[in-house]
Amino acid sequence: MKNLLSILVLFLIIIGCSTTSKTIQKTENDSSKVSDTIRIANDELEYEVIIIDPGFSTWLVTQAKPRGFYGESYLEGRNQIYVNEWNNRVLQPQRYNTNLYEMQINYDSSIHYGYEVNYLIYNYFIYFQLTNKQQLSGFVPRY
Repeated sequence: MKNLLSILVLFLIIIGCSTTSKTIQKTENDSSKVSDTIRIANDELEYEVIIIDPGFSTWLVTQAKPRGFYGESYLEGRNQIYVNEWNNRVLQPQRYNTNLYEMQINYDSSIHYGYEVNYLIYNYFIYFQLTNKQQLSGFVPRY
């Protein structure tokens, strides 16, 4: 049941839009709570990232390294490794928990997503690994 509460819903969805604004939205239920949903969209590049996981927003604010701590190329490299392993696990449902690895992530290393997207995806992978006692690479997750 614990796994059901901390299920990842992380999407990189290709969408068609005509505007060129970048939107970073954190929705809040009230002024004292941090939402469990983080949405990042860049219509110019036609992508959207939605992270829905109870506890991630709070962890991001309280535990994650601050923005700028890691360089963008570091984040891109680690994200590529984590995404590859994540997608491998999605394709092996008989071996890996399908409640943890529900769907593939469409992360294209040839697209420049920008620092904010890479920062949030990287930190989600760190949070996911620490929270669910998983290791997506040879690197021990650190925060």
